[in-house]
Parts: sequence; structure tokens; C-alpha cells
Amino acid sequence: MTAATQQPANPEEPVRVNHTVRNAVIAVVVVMALVLAGFFGYRAFAGGKASAEKGSKDNPVKIGVVGATDPDFVAFKAAAEKQGIYIDLVDFQDYTSENPALDSGELDLNEFQHLLYLANYNVKNNKDLQPIGGTVTYPLSLYSKKVKSVDDIKQGDTVTIPNDETNQARAIGVLKTAGLIELKGDWTPLSSPADIDTAKSKVKVTPLKAEQVANSLGDPTVAAGIVNNDYVADAGLKLDEAVYKDAATGEESRPYINVFVSRKADVNNPTYLKLIQIYHDSQEVQDGLKEKSAGTAVSASSYTAEQLQGFLADIQKQIKQ
Repeated sequence: MTAATQQPANPEEPVRVNHTVRNAVIAVVVVMALVLAGFFGYRAFAGGKASAEKGSKDNPVKIGVVGATDPDFVAFKAAAEKQGIYIDLVDFQDYTSENPALDSGELDLNEFQHLLYLANYNVKNNKDLQPIGGTVTYPLSLYSKKVKSVDDIKQGDTVTIPNDETNQARAIGVLKTAGLIELKGDWTPLSSPADIDTAKSKVKVTPLKAEQVANSLGDPTVAAGIVNNDYVADAGLKLDEAVYKDAATGEESRPYINVFVSRKADVNNPTYLKLIQIYHDSQEVQDGLKEKSAGTAVSASSYTAEQLQGFLADIQKQIKQ
């Protein structure tokens, strides 16, 4: 068709343009913008939360415990908040996970263990977690369904004890102070039945799993047994019915002081140390401890962090030797 014969375009007919490519590009740009906004928004939120002062509402001190609803812990959280420190009690169902969680930074502190347990963990795993404050020492007691006094236990009677590595040694120490056994040498946190001088001892000692000791008291051949506090109620016993218990304040009880624990780098953290002071000073916390232990818990608040760290170092040295 020549120029002279071309028909003019109809001005009423819209020009149809293919926008598919342009729309696709716009869609991609919008999606990327949303993704970047979300990413940097999260970064800003997370960064702001992480930069909040430790112990603030946005960045609470995370403390691993077993039994977060126990009366002492409930009172502790309330007392800390009254003084402007927020804590998050992270409840664990067993003892094996708390130290690794603290070491990895998942927790800031934990409170569930005594010094001997901590020493064993540090030595076995080449770690250096440290105590920064004592809580209490729980007496380890001798119970019986046959006698009312340790003096009623006869020569040659059988006494059962827990066979786990921490409580077994302590149980041997209890029997020693009760005058029921003699040892070949000095007692240590690592003493075992092999260290008992059977020829000079009044009773025969039979190690059992901790949960089995309480049940053994119904055995007619067993005169008494060292029962962990955790199993006393299950055995139908009462904490105040023990025929003998250790003093919980002597040198032999030091490995069993329960402690707040931190990473070594945080032993002088002022917020954490203030929490220890709050725990010690709060009457509500102390009342909660009495309620939980039926009045048997012995306060360990008089020990300084430096003393506790020294006790730990001594125990770890004994374990390594």
C-alpha cells in the first residue's frame, strides 16, 4: 500500500500496549522491597532488644532452674522485679541440660546444683563455670522404719545408701559422722564403699539406686537407709522423721552447698551479683525455702563468691588427682 492510499488511524480506538513485562518487573521490585523491609525491620527489632540493658524488661536475666513454680523461685522473681531487675526462670526437667545451656549462652545463670556436681561437670567437660553465690545446703539424712534412733542400730545391721557418684560419697560421710562406719583414710568427696574399713565398722553398707533406697526400708533385713530428699515423700516418710542427719554446715558438707552459677567471664557482673543479694535478703524467698524443704534447708548465704570458688577449685583438684 502506498502512502497516498494509507487510511488514517481511528482516533476513537485505544492503542493496545503489552504491559506483561513491565508488570512482572514491578511485581519483583515490590516483593524485594517487602523482603528487605522485613529483614531490616527484624534486624532493627532484634538489635534493639539485644542492646537493651541486661535485666531490663526487654532483656531479662535468664536463669535455669528445676521447679520454676517452687515457692522460693516465685518469691525471688517478684523480689527482683521490685528492685528493677527482670528475670526469666527457664524450667528444666532434668539436671543434665542446664550446664551446657549456660556454657553456650542460652542461659545467663543457673541454680540447681551443688559444688560437687559442678566440679564433676567442669572436669569431665573441660569447662570453667563458676559459683557466684550460695543458696542452701540440704542435709542428707538416715531414715528407718524399724528404729527411732541411730543408737538403736545394732552391730552387723545392713544400711543402704545411694550409689550415684555424688550422693554415695556424702552418704558415707554421714554414716562416718553417725559413728556407724570407719574409713581406711580420710573422707573425701570421692569416697566409695571400697574406702570403708569393714572390720572396724558397726554396720554393713549396701549401695543401691537412689530411688530404691527408700523402698529398701521395708525389707526386714535392712535397718536403715540414706534417702535423698527427693524421694522422702514418695517413701511415705517425713523430712523431720530422720533418725540422723549431717550438720550441713561442717567441712564435709561444703561440696554440697547449692549455688548460683555463671560463666567465668560474668563472675563480677553487677546485675548478677545484685540478684544474689536480693535472693539472700528477701524474707519471702527464705520463707519459700523453708516451705519447700519442710524447714530442713540450711542457709549458705554467709559464703562469699571467692570462698565458693575456692571450695570448687579444691574439689576439682581432688577429682583430677
